[in-house]
Amino acid sequence: MSAEGRPSSGALTDSRLSNLGANRILEGFEEYVSRFRAINQRAPRRFEDRDWPGMQSDAVERLRLYTVVVDRVMESVTHLLAARADDPLVWVAVKAVYSGLISDRQDWELAETFYNSVTRRVFKTVGVAEHIEFVDSDFDSPPIPSREPVYVTFDRRESTTGLVRDILDTFAHAIPYARLDADADEVAGRIDARLSEPGALAAVGKAEIVRTVFYRGQSAYIVGLLYAGSHRFPLIIALSHGNEGIFVDAVLLTEDEASIVFSFTRSYFHVDVARPYDLARFLRRLMPRKRLAEIYIAVGQNKHGKTELYRDLLRHLRSTEEQFQPVPGTKGLVMIVFGMPGHDDVFKVIRDTFPPPKRTTRRGVMGKYRLVFQHDRAGRLMDVQDFQHLEFHRSRFSPAVLEELLSEAAQTVRLEGDSVIITHVYVERRVVPLDVYVREAARPAASDAVIDFGQSIKDMASTNIFPGDLLPKNFGVTRHGRVVFYDYDELSSLVDINFRKLPEARDEIEELGSEPWFPVGDNDVFPEEHQSFLGLAPDLRQVFLDHHADLFGIEAWRAIQTRIRSGELIEVFPYRQTARLPGTGASRGW
Repeated sequence: MSAEGRPSSGALTDSRLSNLGANRILEGFEEYVSRFRAINQRAPRRFEDRDWPGMQSDAVERLRLYTVVVDRVMESVTHLLAARADDPLVWVAVKAVYSGLISDRQDWELAETFYNSVTRRVFKTVGVAEHIEFVDSDFDSPPIPSREPVYVTFDRRESTTGLVRDILDTFAHAIPYARLDADADEVAGRIDARLSEPGALAAVGKAEIVRTVFYRGQSAYIVGLLYAGSHRFPLIIALSHGNEGIFVDAVLLTEDEASIVFSFTRSYFHVDVARPYDLARFLRRLMPRKRLAEIYIAVGQNKHGKTELYRDLLRHLRSTEEQFQPVPGTKGLVMIVFGMPGHDDVFKVIRDTFPPPKRTTRRGVMGKYRLVFQHDRAGRLMDVQDFQHLEFHRSRFSPAVLEELLSEAAQTVRLEGDSVIITHVYVERRVVPLDVYVREAARPAASDAVIDFGQSIKDMASTNIFPGDLLPKNFGVTRHGRVVFYDYDELSSLVDINFRKLPEARDEIEELGSEPWFPVGDNDVFPEEHQSFLGLAPDLRQVFLDHHADLFGIEAWRAIQTRIRSGELIEVFPYRQTARLPGTGASRGW
């Protein structure tokens, strides 16, 4: 008998032990789901109360929840199994029982991922262990049918305005709309204008709208599809809550606009659904080019999104003989970056040592990535998923990449026979480095990217992020032409920066000296110096100056710092100003 008066694991049959273990993991998963949904269910009230700090706090709490619960379940299960906790035969049986237990759940795919998280912590699994974890789902199709559609259907009314009014009424909050009639008319007018474009579609016949509102930051989103004859297109109505009530801030009607709202550079939505499988596939109909992994991540199921990312990688490896190659762009001093030409993601491994002028540490770099994970990414900071203990055959690496990994990241990468073991790697979406993009793109596209480059710096500043290194090589361009930042090792909080003017030299010796003649603190930044670091061709440098000359003075930077220090939470919209309705006011950002 154990000290607690229960039979020890050695006194239990394998069948009994596997049942106890499987049920213990399921109990942990149910606790996680209950707490996750409880956080999501606070979102409508936060929006109605304009409790933006509360919404921000909920976002951080939800991000931390998974690890807290999984760690506790792992401890509980290993205690339960005792001496047999690392016995693969027991876990084969646990998995079989667990698969049966979750076969009547609406969220079975998330339950499988949760189970994997527990087993990988117990075994510190390298690569995959097919016999004890769900490498692929046990269910080729949903094990149970949907109890109800994830969306509500709205049939056409007497006019498009009537249809929009019905949708807004259905998703009303406790706080009334400030200008319901005017907003419905404006949204309907934009829908009708979309239908009158060249190659005109038929009139809107119906709408399918997700049953629950999506919340993020200071905004709420009604999300669905409009049908016009044989055509369909997205409908996203962005709601804001101002001093006079709730109003429609913007309407989005294209796949590209929807994709940017659900971008991998945005924080995760709070949306409460019982069956995430159906939600992810409905959203895929709005954005057919977006991977399921990215959709799961966007709606807050980032752990299952990681599972889908890994499955995407395995499918790619099975379907091609591509090797990991160096990615285009300037070689980094902190990260080794590589990827396969036909795969959507790149892989980043921290080097063992960093040459000057880098003064950070491995621990410091990892801390910056954790900061970004929990921060409002404002559409400018790339979402990064970290993976541990990946295993690949050495033939999958080009000689150049393998040599660099083994020689410069030996703390993280090792070779065991023909297997390359990577103990820790960051995975992020592939983008074109900005310095490469502006060299190769047509001049109009390059000019647009340079303008957005400056705006990306301002958007990050609005959410209390200073990138540190403003060189174009640290930024990338997405397929939508948006500029994003991906080099986090020198990133810091904007309010910690001391923006200074360069003191005037008193004589020629001071002016021409190789070292500054005045004291410079660790957090001192001289914005006027950034002009010499842009690395842009003269015409593109002038484009930048025409739109963003204020970045080279201290006044605008200090003004944003003042707003943030006063407690203001500045939101950056995930859509262009042209998508906003008349009378919505100026942008909240820089």
